[in-house]
Amino acid sequence: MPKKTIRDIDLNAKKVIMRADFNVPLDENQNITDDTRIEAALPSIKYILEKGASLILMSHLGRPKGEVKSKLSLAPIAERLSEKLGIEVIMAPDCVGEQVESLAAKLSPGQVLLLENLRFHSEETKNDPDFSDQLAKLAEVYVNDAFGTAHRAHASTAGITKKMDVCVSGFLLEKEIKFLGDAVTNPEKPLVAILGGAKVSSKIGVIKNLLNKADSIIIGGGMSYTFFKAQGREIGKSLFTEADLPVAEGILKEASEQNVELVLPIDTVITDKDVGDMFDDPSIADSAETKIIEGDIPEDWEGVDIGPKTIEKIKGILTDARTVVWNGPMGVFEFEKFAAGTNAVAEYLAQINAMTIIGGGDSVAAVNKCGLADKMTHVSTGGGASLEFLEGKVLPGVDALDD
Repeated sequence: MPKKTIRDIDLNAKKVIMRADFNVPLDENQNITDDTRIEAALPSIKYILEKGASLILMSHLGRPKGEVKSKLSLAPIAERLSEKLGIEVIMAPDCVGEQVESLAAKLSPGQVLLLENLRFHSEETKNDPDFSDQLAKLAEVYVNDAFGTAHRAHASTAGITKKMDVCVSGFLLEKEIKFLGDAVTNPEKPLVAILGGAKVSSKIGVIKNLLNKADSIIIGGGMSYTFFKAQGREIGKSLFTEADLPVAEGILKEASEQNVELVLPIDTVITDKDVGDMFDDPSIADSAETKIIEGDIPEDWEGVDIGPKTIEKIKGILTDARTVVWNGPMGVFEFEKFAAGTNAVAEYLAQINAMTIIGGGDSVAAVNKCGLADKMTHVSTGGGASLEFLEGKVLPGVDALDD
């Protein structure tokens, strides 16, 4: 880790402001339905408090776009944190302003204040210097433990660091950088990358970066049909983005030239119903006819998952792997009928003797759905951040911290 962490500084009697990622899912009654991100922040929170500091926590929740929206208040997070820490977490009425400054000034060592949703102010995402200044004046030490937003140059991730003398990483950010960094820069070989999801364009940077490093790249999910199209195959009504076609053609050529095994599905599960309609009416998935085919997909059918032969091929490749990075599902895993490929990959990764890194987003949802998250070496808390990191990009929220 090239950046200082909370281990490297004196926290005793200090006032600390920490950027966390409490962007958790809520139901219609503002009940938290998954507190994984809150759990992930606890080691840093507890360490800071144990070292005799007072702590101000800040985060965003959802996309309020600069407006105060009561349904996106962080009040439910304050409640859950209070339960988990066994102390009252004071909920601020806002994230900046005189009232907030007064609450922060009164904090004693061991006390915690949670600021209201940062994105109730448009200045947060604009990285506004005055807004950064208002956040910075609340404390003496800045900690970033929000990997999920480290790829954004916002006031709470980048701007604030220009206003504070001590800017360090929390344990979660440190862990993310270590595992994802090692996987890309210093992996134990063979390194296998499994990439799924909808669009080639969203993963092109990752694929290109890993072409120089991976021994095998396995392509599944919606983007595999663009690669089929690039090979001149018929894909029926399967997901396809015309603009991604030259990209897929270039990747196939580059993989061949670099002697990297680029694995595409051998067989495909297809359906006669429209997947878009299924998300509007899930009962359509139950009545959909399916079949497994090899080769071209018929005109009125749509690819929804990898087939059993592809699953066996993937298992064969993974058996010898020492490092595996997985980002993106193998099919429309939201429906159990089309989740076999994604589930099989998750279950096999849980069994093999390798470093297994689940790179954010839907892959995390998949391993959680299978109850296998604790069987993986590392499950990333960052969707877009983990993707950008795997692309080899510099993350502004990490770059801004003290070396």
